[in-house]
Amino acid sequence: MEQRILLCDTTLRDGEQAPGVAFGLPEKEMIARALSDAGIDELEVGVPAMGDGEIKTISQLVTLQLPVRLITWNRAVLSDLQASYKTGVEGVAISIPTSDQQIKNKLRKDRAWVLDQMGQCVLNAKKEVGYVVLGLEDASRADFTFLAEILAEAQKLGVDRVRFADTVGILEPLKIFFTLQELVKISRVPLEFHAHNDLGMATANSLAAVQAGFKAVSVTVGGLGERAGNASLEEVAVALKYTLQEKVQLDLKRLNSIGLTVSLASNRKIPRAKPIIGEDVFTHTSSIHIDGIQKDFANYQTYPPESVGRGHSTSIGKYSGRKTILRLLKAKGIDLDQETIDELLIKILQQTHKLKRPLEEDDIMGIVVSAC
Repeated sequence: MEQRILLCDTTLRDGEQAPGVAFGLPEKEMIARALSDAGIDELEVGVPAMGDGEIKTISQLVTLQLPVRLITWNRAVLSDLQASYKTGVEGVAISIPTSDQQIKNKLRKDRAWVLDQMGQCVLNAKKEVGYVVLGLEDASRADFTFLAEILAEAQKLGVDRVRFADTVGILEPLKIFFTLQELVKISRVPLEFHAHNDLGMATANSLAAVQAGFKAVSVTVGGLGERAGNASLEEVAVALKYTLQEKVQLDLKRLNSIGLTVSLASNRKIPRAKPIIGEDVFTHTSSIHIDGIQKDFANYQTYPPESVGRGHSTSIGKYSGRKTILRLLKAKGIDLDQETIDELLIKILQQTHKLKRPLEEDDIMGIVVSAC
């Protein structure tokens, strides 16, 4: 079987931790089905310890029998795991703080306590579910020797995957590459990278982790998540294929529709310039760019927009220039003298400034009619 990088989506867990976001069951079903149909490798679907309502919702997702592994997120607390077992999920993620900052100042414990609690919870989970992910919270600020000790223990306990979390989004790609490749050398357990986007580097950091040898990446649709969010599914998936030339199972043509689905469910608009799924990311306005793609799309694209269910478009703006206007007029069968075209360009520029947006074809034709 050909090796590929696993895309582990946590939109229904970490994504739902974004301020003001709360998915109802129909919305969770819709998102889970969309991701599953697109070929996502794993779905982290919630936190059963939140209560009976969450347990019921996750249980209903399990009954859908989607062709994808469903896991839940848990603290290293037996009561959390017992709540997860009630849902019938195939796997559980068990999260343990690994930095001294969090061990001492959040838990008020020590490293020995963390290892002991980890051991108890993993052994308990191995009896109840088929897949166990060990999440290393705040691993980016943890001591390397302690991480190595945890990895060795995780292997003995039979953990299926270890998740390295840059919980506060403090890392940068070079540090990730050189640090994480050392973890890869000592780990016999597959490693996953979980990025936060506090400094705008979640996608770059996720790619650096893959280059260092990590086999899985944690993502959310649109980068939805706490604070500045997580690594974006669409950015990571496309970059894996077209930048790193890695094999991904996900159907990239579905990314746009998935993004719209989550946007509606979360009541959060997709920014116009959002990579991959933003309204403007395949739209060309400057005359130089429009002329370039008319000659060869490769002049101004790194991957075909059709590969992600999109297409090229053009708009008229401040930098569109004479050639772009003439091309539009010719397509409409309109022939104007030089003086009229000069007047038209001035009016287009004025209207662009007034509306503060690109002009649509109807806007242009309205200006043409008024100028003739």
